Amino acid sequence: MESDDPRARLLELADTKGVSLAQLSRLIGKNPSYLQQFVRKRSPRKLEETDRATLARYFGVAETELGAPKENSYDQPSSAPDDEWIEVPRLDLGASAGPGALSSAEARFDGFRFSRRWLRGQGLEAARLSAIAVTGDSMEPTLRDGDEILVDTRPRPLRDGIHVVRLDDMLLVKRVEVGRPGRIALLSDNAAYRPIDCDAAELAVIGRVVWKSGRI
Repeated sequence: MESDDPRARLLELADTKGVSLAQLSRLIGKNPSYLQQFVRKRSPRKLEETDRATLARYFGVAETELGAPKENSYDQPSSAPDDEWIEVPRLDLGASAGPGALSSAEARFDGFRFSRRWLRGQGLEAARLSAIAVTGDSMEPTLRDGDEILVDTRPRPLRDGIHVVRLDDMLLVKRVEVGRPGRIALLSDNAAYRPIDCDAAELAVIGRVVWKSGRI
């Protein structure tokens, strides 16, 4: 169902997740006041398709809740047979496993097909998954340059594990460590790279890495 008021829904989702509109603006590669103007001044009149898709994945909701027409939603009908194949979107960006990649354009350009039954067995929801390529060598040997990773964007309490995060407009794939209150450590599996220590409020967690593919 298409949302009648995507601005109100965006505010509700932001409040529930405890993030500001400025943080969400940075998440989609815009200046900090961008979504504030969208909500308060109705400028722009509607979210760009790629921005809307990024926010929907971040919050784990259908794009229709943020103003997308129903036909543009990647939601899958729950009544579909177990043996049906589900296409997960591949996004035209790279999550840096090196010094950090600037990513302002996030757009679907292709897809991976997964068995609905396999996804369900893994506890994954197709509508909240996306695939991106890894760039760089800081997560070797776990993740190599060019590997494709499946990112689960469902909102959940942050715990240790490999995540895709955005820090200072850099999209990174790192091993997250949440041991200290208010602080998060971003660790590389490659010992040549030093840990990154940051304030939890400075970090936007895009999703947890749940699967990888790559050349042998």
